[in-house]
Amino acid sequence: MTSMAFRTRLALAALLGGTALVPGVAQAQTAREVELETRLKALEAAVQDLRGELTAARATAATPIAPNSANASSMTASPMNANPMTASSMSAASESPGRSPGATNVTQAKPVATNSAPADGFRVGNTTVKLGGFVRLNVIASRYNDGEAAVGGLGKEFFLPQQIPVGGGFSSQDLLLSARQTRLQFSTSTPMNGTDIKTLVEFDFALATAPVGAQRATNPYTPTFRRGFIEYGNLLVGQEWSTFQNIAVLPETTDFVGPLDGTVFNRQAQVRYTIPLRSGLTLQIAAENPETETALPANAALVDTDDDRLPDVVARVNWKSTFGDFALAGIARELRTDTLGSGDTVFGWGVSGSGKIPIGKRHDLRFMATYGQGIGRYLGLGYVPDAIYGGAATQLERIDNFAGFAALRIGWTDAIHSTVMGSYQSANYPAGVIVTGLANAKSYGGAGNLFWSPGKGFDIGVEYRHAVRELVSGDTGALDRLEFAFKYGF
Repeated sequence: MTSMAFRTRLALAALLGGTALVPGVAQAQTAREVELETRLKALEAAVQDLRGELTAARATAATPIAPNSANASSMTASPMNANPMTASSMSAASESPGRSPGATNVTQAKPVATNSAPADGFRVGNTTVKLGGFVRLNVIASRYNDGEAAVGGLGKEFFLPQQIPVGGGFSSQDLLLSARQTRLQFSTSTPMNGTDIKTLVEFDFALATAPVGAQRATNPYTPTFRRGFIEYGNLLVGQEWSTFQNIAVLPETTDFVGPLDGTVFNRQAQVRYTIPLRSGLTLQIAAENPETETALPANAALVDTDDDRLPDVVARVNWKSTFGDFALAGIARELRTDTLGSGDTVFGWGVSGSGKIPIGKRHDLRFMATYGQGIGRYLGLGYVPDAIYGGAATQLERIDNFAGFAALRIGWTDAIHSTVMGSYQSANYPAGVIVTGLANAKSYGGAGNLFWSPGKGFDIGVEYRHAVRELVSGDTGALDRLEFAFKYGF
């Protein structure tokens, strides 16, 4: 570029020098014209050389350079304005009428924001924080055919088959409006060693015991802890839904759970590790909080033994395919009781299969089936205990248990949808042990609903449910319930 500039200046000086002599020597005009023409040709040649070198410079600048090349470091180290031919001047030159054919425009790349605001949530330092949850109102009208539900009992607000009254000899009705299912959630995500470390804390007001006189004026309820865990890569530690449960198949319902008697339902502290096996197939292994639930032969009330020594071990295989999502889980438990040096230990186990099969664009079929010995705590919020111990039962006697449900979701339109569901659970008490006739033996029922979703996160639904509770004595009680729900998620 230096030699090119020198030749340009030399030609211009010659040109200017020649023109300065023209006015003073009229008689030598012809000789001066010849000299001027010679100098103009020299100037044109210098300009052509300049164009050639400029075209070569453009082509070199437009050629991509590999990041690992030797030129990368030198280009980065040299400031762009140290070169008189900057990107802006090159771009401007290329827009001139005399631009060489085929020359490439050079534009400067836009810088990428390294700390831009997240699309969802907000940032505190290097951590993305999200707040979520929903506000919900339930209007519940219930009719019991054989007694009256306990005052302040959760069975008035949720479908709890163990709280359906039996043996009252009369029918009863009640109406309740409640916003206790309102839920709040707080989550974070922070980059750490190339992987995001995530946390979640969630609570609602649903299972808090209502204080005496709560409904007289202010209806206060204490927030109750639902979930709280840390997730780092494939590892999860904290309180989360049990690995033995597949919440992805739970049907849409106005109730807190829906087919509770037919499903695994448990949240507890655990350490879980997920192992990807291949595309669409994962294995989860978890050690979870143990708790043995027993009952006396003559008393159906559940007893927390709190004598456990080993965690409940769960393994679950998840399979996602083009025709559905499926899960197969197994659990192994040590059931143990020890009171004043007297007790017993026995092995408990269970298996559970579940799935969701899409039918067309809007419909799907969901199901779960579970069987085991000594897994009563995991089914229907403890509809039956894990084992019988005490009195005539001098050792832990496991209870065989089966539970299942099926639900068909129908999408009438994109905004209107329904679910029809049925659930069942039965308990087989150990042979040779006579248990009280008040112990739960079976539960079964069904429900159907209609939901309208006028906007994102906003759902309005109505549901009818009929359920039956059956005792070991053969006595039954039935529940008929009409429920409306209004929910907005954020």
